[in-house]
Amino acid sequence: MSDVTDSRRVAALVSGGIDSAVLVAELCRAFRDVSPLFVRGGLTWEAAEQAHVESFLRAVARPNLAPLTILDQPVSDVYGDHWSVTGRGVPSAATPDEAVFLPGRNLFLLAKAAVWCVLHDVTVLALGSLAANPFPDSTPEFDETFSRLVACSMSRPITIVRPFARLNKPDVIRRGAELPLERTFSCISPARGEHCGQCNKCEERRRGFKDAGVPDRTRYVATSSSTGGAAPR
Repeated sequence: MSDVTDSRRVAALVSGGIDSAVLVAELCRAFRDVSPLFVRGGLTWEAAEQAHVESFLRAVARPNLAPLTILDQPVSDVYGDHWSVTGRGVPSAATPDEAVFLPGRNLFLLAKAAVWCVLHDVTVLALGSLAANPFPDSTPEFDETFSRLVACSMSRPITIVRPFARLNKPDVIRRGAELPLERTFSCISPARGEHCGQCNKCEERRRGFKDAGVPDRTRYVATSSSTGGAAPR
């Protein structure tokens, strides 16, 4: 991140998940001011996500970490009966990563976050996307095109950075092993505000901890015979 730290200020899109949580902690070591941004779109798991990201940020609080900024970018009017807003037909643990694709997700997130950055004189926006991300809106080409669009529309440059773009989930978990990762949230079908233990993202989380060789302190409502996990409450 040394090539962008001279800007001194950075905003980070946070989702409550492991990747963006570790990203925020690392940004705090490289930038003078770090502003975490959480964008609500009306998806079924966002209340649990927000509660977890607030808990994590309290646990890692430091002078250069700004309070969480919450932005609203509703998508239910365009998503209609999509599983992400209805909670019906949520991709299970057996589905491939592509099953959790949300159409236009990064376009929605970045549009709102970029305007916030320009209005607050922040020129660097960080995302926690990983190397294995299979989606078309998580590519360097997309970032470069979006950055040019922002510069054209608001006459202010903004740089999108993905410091973990060459890493996989176990890499990030190992980097954040000393952080309170149990306060992060990766589920798309929450049960009582906790990880359901049965969806695509819960399975990805379990595999990540197992492959990283790091104890998984996550509370799952349903256990998994293949990868384990902390006992449910």
